[in-house]
Amino acid sequence: MSDDRDLSGAEVVIEAVEQVDDDLVAAFGRLTPQLSSSPAPDRSALAKLVATPGTVLFVARMDGEIVGSLTLVTFHIPTGQKAWIEDVVVDEVARGKGVGELLSRAALAEAARRGIGSVNLTSRPSRESANRLYLRIGFEARETNVYRYSF
Repeated sequence: MSDDRDLSGAEVVIEAVEQVDDDLVAAFGRLTPQLSSSPAPDRSALAKLVATPGTVLFVARMDGEIVGSLTLVTFHIPTGQKAWIEDVVVDEVARGKGVGELLSRAALAEAARRGIGSVNLTSRPSRESANRLYLRIGFEARETNVYRYSF
């Protein structure tokens, strides 16, 4: 399938989502398959996400079109506040235009504004350009194991 969208030279605008609309639902229908084999969230799931305290859904727009998203999740634990960046995705037509960096920096700024001392994320090794980006903007690879328990 060919994609005729021309976003060359368009300014990138980052915003925190406050309201779910048709544009957001359609964007997640297009972006989610570029990130995961999980089904795209529907309007109800996006509304729940946006309404969740401690969660900020950021989107990147070029020429008004949503071309990327990132979720910042913050929470309290006995040893302090924690923050994670999750589900970063940039539309293939907008990759290489600084969208991922701007989304990441917006999330870092929000975490700092909330007084959180560090932000964590994971990224598959196969996402080479994303991993280079995270290192370039100051993330450090950690010596840790990631475990998953699936139901």
